[in-house]
Amino acid sequence: MQSAPKKIALVTGANKGIGFEVAQQLAAAGCKVLLGARNQALGEEAAAKLKRYDVRYLAIDLDDLATIAIAAQAIDADFGHLDVLVNNAGIAAQGDGLPSSCSLEAIERSFRVNFLGGVAVTQAMLPVLRKAPSARIVNVSSGLGSLTKSGDPAWTHVAAKYLGYAASKAGLNMLTVQLAYELRDTSIKVNSVDPGYTATDLNRHQGTQTIPEGAAEIIRLALLNGDGPTGTFSNAQGIVPW
Repeated sequence: MQSAPKKIALVTGANKGIGFEVAQQLAAAGCKVLLGARNQALGEEAAAKLKRYDVRYLAIDLDDLATIAIAAQAIDADFGHLDVLVNNAGIAAQGDGLPSSCSLEAIERSFRVNFLGGVAVTQAMLPVLRKAPSARIVNVSSGLGSLTKSGDPAWTHVAAKYLGYAASKAGLNMLTVQLAYELRDTSIKVNSVDPGYTATDLNRHQGTQTIPEGAAEIIRLALLNGDGPTGTFSNAQGIVPW
């Protein structure tokens, strides 16, 4: 009996950290993984570490619309569809911080990569996602993108105020809400994930969770069954308030 074809999964920002772990776990689950990274040397090096799986590097830079368009064209030409898109790539811009003092440049850069980059990749990939039998879009957000948590004095991380980063992740959550509504009559499911405070380069490895712990909910939603939810924001413990 012929086995089911492999799912095609694209993970952006996958040369290290949570993105690399997600790529590895999706590949271990039987997906053909396109390891997205903007730096060719780092991307190819990361893909080589996963050579026991079906993984290949794909050039994609959220700050360069041309690379996004070329990546979408390559996926269509090579595979004809895309089953899973994990919008993982993101930055913590230098100069970000409290509303009274953070630089406008840091806010602009945060939005350009974390929000507009995610929108651009999603728009470019939607035609190939629509060609899949049942596609999944996972937007990697943050607890800092929750308006409810950010305004709760009792929240563990309430003092972490980085206006550009938090607002750009809140924007990514709005993409999830609106896109899930737009695609409500299709087989595409769209969800946001808060990985939690995970030890990565983004926080200079000060996070309290391991990288596999941070990747767990992303993996679950990337491989979600057909009866799973859409338009949600969650972490490994359950639903996160918007």
